[in-house]
Amino acid sequence: MAGYLFKNCAAVIVNEGKGPKVHRNVDILTDGPAIKAIGENLSLGELPISTTVQDAAGWFVYPGLVNTHHHFFQCFVRNRADLDWTKLSVLEWLDRIYPIFSRLNEDCFYHSSVTAMAEMIKHGCTTAFDHQYCFPRHAGKRLIDRQFEAADLLAMRFHAGRGGNTLPKSEGSTIPDAMLETTDEFIADCARLIDTYHDASPFSMRQVVVAPCQPVNCYRETFVESVALARDRGVQMHTHVGEGESAVIEARHGMRTVDYCAELGFAGPDTFYAHCWELTQDELRKMAKSGTGVSHCPEPVYLVGAEVTDIPAMAALNLRVGLGCDGAASNDNSNLMHCVHSAYMLQCLFASSRERPVPPPVDFLGYATSGGAALLGRHDIGRLAPGMAADFFAIDTRRMDYVGTRHDPLSLIAKVGIGMPTDLTMINGRIVWQKGEFVGLDEARLFAEAEAALASLEF
Repeated sequence: MAGYLFKNCAAVIVNEGKGPKVHRNVDILTDGPAIKAIGENLSLGELPISTTVQDAAGWFVYPGLVNTHHHFFQCFVRNRADLDWTKLSVLEWLDRIYPIFSRLNEDCFYHSSVTAMAEMIKHGCTTAFDHQYCFPRHAGKRLIDRQFEAADLLAMRFHAGRGGNTLPKSEGSTIPDAMLETTDEFIADCARLIDTYHDASPFSMRQVVVAPCQPVNCYRETFVESVALARDRGVQMHTHVGEGESAVIEARHGMRTVDYCAELGFAGPDTFYAHCWELTQDELRKMAKSGTGVSHCPEPVYLVGAEVTDIPAMAALNLRVGLGCDGAASNDNSNLMHCVHSAYMLQCLFASSRERPVPPPVDFLGYATSGGAALLGRHDIGRLAPGMAADFFAIDTRRMDYVGTRHDPLSLIAKVGIGMPTDLTMINGRIVWQKGEFVGLDEARLFAEAEAALASLEF
């Protein structure tokens, strides 16, 4: 793989392990998948003659964003008036949405994955975790295989969360029988995917996470077996926790969800939960002590959260936090950069009602970069420094949008927001998006194919 030399970057957000700092008027040199150097007046040195030099004057360069929670398949139910949360109760909404999900076919899962990842790349996301828990029986078991195919097409770093639901609706879940699996089916396919795709080497582009959908929709044994498999294979674990189900879990098992998961072993430095907006201070302390992380999804809070996630309390406990888009059932976009802005502004809205101050804007950028990398168990992504993966995005700030903002690149995304696609997105040393185009791909064709797959469904 060739290298690149980006000359005269206006600002680069560098983090050599001691927090982010702004380096002004520097160059970035990449060599294959890695960053070779960041500094002033860099030369090609001993690098191959094929190294490409690009003028980066005016660019603010940021570490690639790391998405830690999504449901790609839900992209096919975006912006639908008949599924408006404001007009339906939760139970009415579930009764309408799951029959739609149960009709998706294999091609739908592929094209919805292309759709979600393409939008993320345009807005600076270089690593995507998806929680794919929808397995209609007619669609077969190769749905995550197709997601890896989509990631390969777009050259995106992809962590696949193999989800699943095992508890029948007749026993209290919200899942139609057409989407149920047995625990044995679920575990067997998790093992197959790990054996086929999981790569734990540096700069890995493919990893697998064992991710039963949520305790309220699964048998106890599903979580017990998930822990056994994940720990045996050395992979991460993920599920939904603290999004309104704790009272149900307590009624079933005599304890709330955090304690229930901990009792089953589904907690620790190799585990992260999505949402967590209804958790008590005591539960947050327990998670911090065990090392369990949180994927905070700010935009769904607008629609479905009864409370605003207490990020200041999590920060005070040094609880590991990343950011996620979540699926289109509760967020109609796949723009993680927009989520950085939303996360910060939402906390500011509630600052006067909280005991602790809102973390500074730069921390929210950290949640979306190094914080997300930590949740996924990655030490090679999430920050810019020599030896780290060449995952970054660039914004040309020589526009009216940025007049008066350029003195503080660290706070720009959280406070001001970025309202347009990046000027460049690089993943693993490869430019995948530049000047409004996916490099080597025909976006019009991708669009037409996705629209055709969507049109094949009858809603």
